Amino acid sequence: MKPIWIVDDDQSIRFVLEKALLRENLPTRSFTSPREVLQALDHASEDDLPQILVSDIRMPGGSGLELLTKVKERMPMLPVIIMTAFSDLDSAVSAFQGGAFEYLPKPFDLPKAVELIRRAVDESQREQAQSDLQDETPEMLGQAPAMQDVFRAIGRLSQSHVTVMITGESGSGKELVARALHKHSPRGDTGTKGPFVAINTAAIPKDLLESELFGHERGAFTGAQATRRGRFEQAEGGTLFLDEIGDMPFDLQTRLLRVLSDGNFYRVGGHSAIKANVRVIAATHQDLEKRVKEGAFREDLFHRLNVIRLRLPALRERREDIPTLTRHFLQQSAQQLGVEPKRISDAAQLRLNQFNFPGNVRQLENICHWLTVMAPAQVIEPKDLPPEVLGLANESGPLAQHVMEDDATLAQAHDDGVQVATSKSTISPVVLNLPGADWEQGFEAEAMSLLVAGRTDVWDAMVNRVEARLIQTALANTRGRRIEAAQKLGIGRNTITRKIQELGIEE
Repeated sequence: MKPIWIVDDDQSIRFVLEKALLRENLPTRSFTSPREVLQALDHASEDDLPQILVSDIRMPGGSGLELLTKVKERMPMLPVIIMTAFSDLDSAVSAFQGGAFEYLPKPFDLPKAVELIRRAVDESQREQAQSDLQDETPEMLGQAPAMQDVFRAIGRLSQSHVTVMITGESGSGKELVARALHKHSPRGDTGTKGPFVAINTAAIPKDLLESELFGHERGAFTGAQATRRGRFEQAEGGTLFLDEIGDMPFDLQTRLLRVLSDGNFYRVGGHSAIKANVRVIAATHQDLEKRVKEGAFREDLFHRLNVIRLRLPALRERREDIPTLTRHFLQQSAQQLGVEPKRISDAAQLRLNQFNFPGNVRQLENICHWLTVMAPAQVIEPKDLPPEVLGLANESGPLAQHVMEDDATLAQAHDDGVQVATSKSTISPVVLNLPGADWEQGFEAEAMSLLVAGRTDVWDAMVNRVEARLIQTALANTRGRRIEAAQKLGIGRNTITRKIQELGIEE
C-alpha cells in the first residue's frame, strides 16, 4: 500500500498521527516543510508516491495552500487533507477551491482524524479502480447508427462549454454520455482536469437537496455542525451532472435558474455570494415540455438547460449492439468477481437479442451480473437466462401476446386460465399469474441481479416496480377510474394520485 504523507512542522502532531495510522496498518512518511515534499515527489518511485497527503497550512518555509496547488498540478486525483487551527478556518475553506478533500481542525480528536484519513484512502482506492477500468475498456460501446450520431455530437461539443440536456429512458446510459462530454471538453482530462460531479435530484429528499447542491454554513440548521461544500463547489472548474432534473422541486428550480443566470449562489445560511465556475449537464427521462405545460417545471429554466439536446436511444432501438454489450458486461462481471468470464451460446444470444429491455443497458448489465453468478455452466444456454428474458411475468416477452384488448377475447383468455389486466387506454398490458410461471422466482432473480450489481437502492427499485404494476393493473381493471382503483387496492384516493405522479405512470 502506498504511504500517507504527513506535512507539519510540529513534531508532536507528526508523532501522534504516525502512531495512530500505524495501528490501522496504514504506512506513513513525514515531512517538516512543503519544500521537502516537493523534493520527495521529484525523486519518488511509483510505489513511494503518496496515497493521501495530510498537510498543515502555516509552516516555516512555505504555505500548505501553495503546496496544495503544486501537488494538484502533478497529481490531480490525490486526496489532500488540510490541517488548520480554528483561526485559519477561512483559509481552509478557500482551499477547497484548489481541490482539497477535507479540512481537519486543530486541536483534533484523534479517532475522528483517523476516520477521515481512512475515508480518504477508501475514496482514493475507488477512484483508482474506476480509472483502471476506464483505461482498459472503451468509454461507450455502440456501432448502431443511432449511437454513432451520439458519438458525433460528443465530438462536435468537445471544445464547448455549452449547457447540454440529455434525454432518454431510464437505464439508457445518460450519465455515461455526460461523463464523455466532460472528459472530452476543455474542463476534462484533455483540459484543466476539473472534476465531474453527479447528483440524482430524484434520489435525495427535498429537505436535503438544497444543502446537497449549494452546501451550508455551520449552524444553518439542526445538525449542521460544520461548514459543508455543496456539489456546485465540489465541481468547481469542472462539470456538474444533474440527473433526473425533471423531478427537482419547484422552489429549488428557482435557485438553480439564478445560478445559471448570474453564476452566483449562496450556501444555506450563508450571506456571501460564491462564484460558480461550473458547466451544467442535465438529464431526464421525462417529457419536460409536458411538465412545463402542467406547471411542474419552470419554462425559463427549461430554456436555460435546453441549449443543446442529445437524445439517447433505447436499447431496443440499437439491437445490433446487444451482443457486443453482452460480451463486455460478462467480462466486466467476471473481473469484478475474480472468476473466469462466461461465454454465451448463439441460441442464448439470439433469445437475448429478441428481448425488449424495458430497463435498457442497465438491465442488460444486471442480467450479465446475474448470469455470471447463477448460470451453472461456463457456456450460457437459453435455459440459463433469467425469467424476465424467457417471457415469464414480463409484458415484453412472448407470453404477453396472450393479452387481448376486446372484451370477448379477454373473457376467453380468462376461461383458458390466463389472468390478464388490460385496457383500451394507453396503459401497458400487464400479465399476471401465467400458467406455469413462478413469479416469486422471477422476483427473487431480479433482486439477486441488482444485489450482485452492487446497487444500494434495491428496496426502493423493487418496491416501486411492484407498486407501479399494482396500480397499472387496478387502473386497467377500472378503465382508468382512480377512485375505484384505489378502493379495490385498499388505499386512499390521495395515495394513488401521489403514487401515479411519483412513479410516472401513464394513464
